[in-house]
Amino acid sequence: MKIDKVELSRLRMPLKIRFETSFGLIPFKDFLVVSVHSGNLTGYAESASLPYPVYNEETTGTISYILKEFLIPKLFSSESITHPNEIHELFKPIRRHNMAKAVLEGAIWDLYARHQGVSLARALGGEKREIEVGVSIGIEDTVEEVLEKVGKFTDEGYKKIKVKIKPGHDVKVIRAIREEYGPDLPLMADANSAYTLNDIHILKELDQYNLIMIEQPLAHDDIIDHAKLQKQLVTPICLDESIHTAEDARKAIELGSCKIINIKVGRVGGLTEAKKIHDLCKSNHIPVWCGGMLEAGIGRAHNIALSSLNNFSIPGDTSASDRYWAYDIVQPEIILSKPGKLEVPTSHGIGYEINKAVFDQYLINKETFTNELILQ
Repeated sequence: MKIDKVELSRLRMPLKIRFETSFGLIPFKDFLVVSVHSGNLTGYAESASLPYPVYNEETTGTISYILKEFLIPKLFSSESITHPNEIHELFKPIRRHNMAKAVLEGAIWDLYARHQGVSLARALGGEKREIEVGVSIGIEDTVEEVLEKVGKFTDEGYKKIKVKIKPGHDVKVIRAIREEYGPDLPLMADANSAYTLNDIHILKELDQYNLIMIEQPLAHDDIIDHAKLQKQLVTPICLDESIHTAEDARKAIELGSCKIINIKVGRVGGLTEAKKIHDLCKSNHIPVWCGGMLEAGIGRAHNIALSSLNNFSIPGDTSASDRYWAYDIVQPEIILSKPGKLEVPTSHGIGYEINKAVFDQYLINKETFTNELILQ
C-alpha cells in the first residue's frame, strides 16, 4: 500500500449526558479522526484521549502535534506498507504517545483490511460473529440516580454493569445496587486509581458483593501495590491504566497484580500491541475485555473488531451509539443486534461508512498531509 495522503480532522461532540469519574466531569469529546488514503481506498481511525490529561498524559492537542511533527513524517519515510505490524515497528523509536501512535496505526489497519477485501475483525484474526457488551455508569449526585440507570440498562439487556466509584461513593452504591437488583446482576466497580493501600478496608468490604472485578483501584502507574492488594482480596483486580505494553502485562501477571486485564487500543499504542496483549493473556489464562474511552462510531467500530478475538471473554464497554451521542458520525449507527449484543461487521474494513452530514456538523478543522508537503 502506497500512502498518498493523510488527513487530520478535529471534531468536538457534546455528550448527551454528563459523565463523571473519580478524576472529574467530562462534558464533551474533543478528538481527531485520521484518514489515510491509498488510491481509491481510505482507512479511518479515531483518537482516544479525553479533553484533559487526566486519564493519561495525552490530549487532542498533544496527539495532533506528535502526529504532524513526528509520526506522519515517519509514515511517509516508508515507501510502501505491506502490513500494519510494520507501523508498530516504525514508531518504536518514539517513546510513549501511545494514543497518537494508535490512531495513525488504526487507520492503516482499516486501510489494510479494505485493501485485502476483508473485515477489520477478520484481518485481526477475530472469529466471533457477535460480541457481548456492557455499559459504564459514571458517578452520579445520588445513589437513586445510579439505581435508575442500572435499571434502564438492565432492561436494555446489557451483559455487564460497570459503576464508577471513588472514596465516599463506593460501598453504599454497590450495596444499594445489590439490594435492589440481587446477587446475580453482572456487576463491577471501576475506581480509576482513586484509592491507596490505606483504603484497603474499604476495598475488602466490597468482597461481599460478588463483583466480577474491581478495576484499577490503586495508582495509574502501579503494579507492585496492586499485587499486595490482590493477595488480600477475593474479588479479582483488573488492571487498566497500568498496562501500556505486552511487557507491562507480562510483569503484572508474573507479580500477581491482577486476574483480569482491560485492553484499550489507544492506551496500548494500537491494534498490533493490543493483539499481543490478548495473545499473552490467553496463554496465561487471564481473561481480557475491551474498555471504552467515550468513543464515537469510528472508535467503537475498532473496538468491536478487536473484541471479536476469542479471549475477549468478558463483555466490554462498547455500548450502542445512542448511549452517549444524539447523532453518531458513522452510518448505520451502532445498535444492539440482540439484547446486550453487537454484530461484528463482515463488510470491508471497519464495516461502517462516514455520516458526512453529522461529521461536518461537529468538524472544527481539517489538515491534509502528503509526502510533498512533508518534504517542503
